[in-house]
Amino acid sequence: MEEQARLLSSMLFNKHRQVEVALNRSVLAWKEMERRRKRSSGVISNSAETAHSHAVQVCEIVAVLDTKEDQDNAETRRSQKKAKQHSQLYPHAFTVSYVRRTRRHQWRCSDVTFHSASEGLCERWIQVINEQLSLIASRPKSLLVYINPFGGKQRGRRIYEQKVAPLFGRAGISADVIVTERANHARDHLKTEANLDKYDGVVCVGGDGMFSEILHGLVTRFQTDNGVDQNQPDAEMVPCSLRIGIIPAGSTDCICFATVGTNDPVTSALHIIVGDSQPMDVCSVHHDDIFLRYSVSLLGYGFYGDVLTDSERKRWLGPARYDLSGVKTFLSHNYYEGTISFLPAENNMGDPRDKLQCRSGCGICQHEPSSTGTQWEMSEEKEKSDKGGSSGWSAIRGKFIAINAASMSCACPRSPKGLSPSAHLADGTTDLILVRKCSRLDFLRHLVRHTNKEDQFDHSFVEVHRVRKFRFQPRHHELVSLEDPIESPKKTGFSPICSAQTTCNYSTCHSSWSCDGEILPNAAIQVSVQCQLIRLFARGIEEQQQCLLEDPCTLWAVEPSTH
Repeated sequence: MEEQARLLSSMLFNKHRQVEVALNRSVLAWKEMERRRKRSSGVISNSAETAHSHAVQVCEIVAVLDTKEDQDNAETRRSQKKAKQHSQLYPHAFTVSYVRRTRRHQWRCSDVTFHSASEGLCERWIQVINEQLSLIASRPKSLLVYINPFGGKQRGRRIYEQKVAPLFGRAGISADVIVTERANHARDHLKTEANLDKYDGVVCVGGDGMFSEILHGLVTRFQTDNGVDQNQPDAEMVPCSLRIGIIPAGSTDCICFATVGTNDPVTSALHIIVGDSQPMDVCSVHHDDIFLRYSVSLLGYGFYGDVLTDSERKRWLGPARYDLSGVKTFLSHNYYEGTISFLPAENNMGDPRDKLQCRSGCGICQHEPSSTGTQWEMSEEKEKSDKGGSSGWSAIRGKFIAINAASMSCACPRSPKGLSPSAHLADGTTDLILVRKCSRLDFLRHLVRHTNKEDQFDHSFVEVHRVRKFRFQPRHHELVSLEDPIESPKKTGFSPICSAQTTCNYSTCHSSWSCDGEILPNAAIQVSVQCQLIRLFARGIEEQQQCLLEDPCTLWAVEPSTH
């Protein structure tokens, strides 16, 4: 990378050691000037200079502030005399707060303080660094924050006040906070009352349910303001210009885990502060041209729908209800009949089994949604013009234990790779996973693979397709001909779904769709993927510790060694 010109370079002091500090447009770096000497085989040599060099990307600086003299002396009590002498010689200082990466994708806010004898020099450093931060247009200055005080273990307000608000304050971000008082409070406020022109983003403090409220309120508001009818499945939807931040504080935080890599409030707050932006697809779900809900993670029919339906009756158990309902549903081993139709994605969109995981800077998700949308529209026009209007669509009719549509990996602590490890956040597709009727043991083998590194799709009764749209029609909605009699939808296991074919009714012949943790009222649905409809304050999961844009050593001129 081409070396950038230095904006500032000074000799300062850090922890009583002289350091050279240098700044360019992308990196702040400092190195100790006193090289440690080591004796090896009777020869004295200088240790590697890189061992004493440190660097921070400017875009990951949280704030820079003037430091009062007594703030930096607590750590030097064991050498108070030396500290006093040092503070007299170098009474002025400034502190840089920056992002430090720790284990498992967690971020922390670290501080480094530089001392100088010159007050003017410290002020100059603060001014220039702040000028560089002000050039980062993606950084939010004003946020609308919704706190769910009831979700998870009811820790939302405490998490925000103790861990998040101090960081926002340090970064100079103003926040208007609304503590929700009822279900859908945040959704309704965003749809009608909120003055969105005042803010650079919306933040939810809670779990996946709270995020869903924010999503529905914000997307609906933008469609209403732009005259888009959400009840039209083929309507061209308007992307939301405001980003959404997630501070995890719920019983499930799958969306945060899949987009950041950890369910840690401090990490999420720092992603918001530095102004990260991660586009995300949203699935719109309709029934008979009536809008039902939006989904960003998992649409599940059969097994996951039954688990959610049963768990709703056990809410008093808290998060443990999911485990209990999961065991009960597994032992019941229900299956359902119907027809799933889908429009496959283009060949260049990858494959659910290609093992190319969506990570920060993902190449597959880098495309512009507008160009992809044009390509899709041309494909659909060709599809409609073809005889019968069914060109490009595939249909599968059968008996299914589970039908899942994963718009992201759906990774979580219990399933580190998720339901579809190679699903992408912003490629305009969803991975459709069909689990056909099989033995209880085979289905258990499939479920267990969600927790290990084996290919969970490598079963004869499982198939997966990357699709742009799909429709599902349960069996009881289909016409029955005399030549092709259809047996009643069945449940196997502890009890039959109905006592006789003649008494089978709508409510007992089908499962329910679980849509991001909410139950849909209809089994017959049509789903369209809206490419990059929203953006999060996130950057995707970083594969490794992120490298600097350039070697910090290039900030200093190479000096000949002297011995």
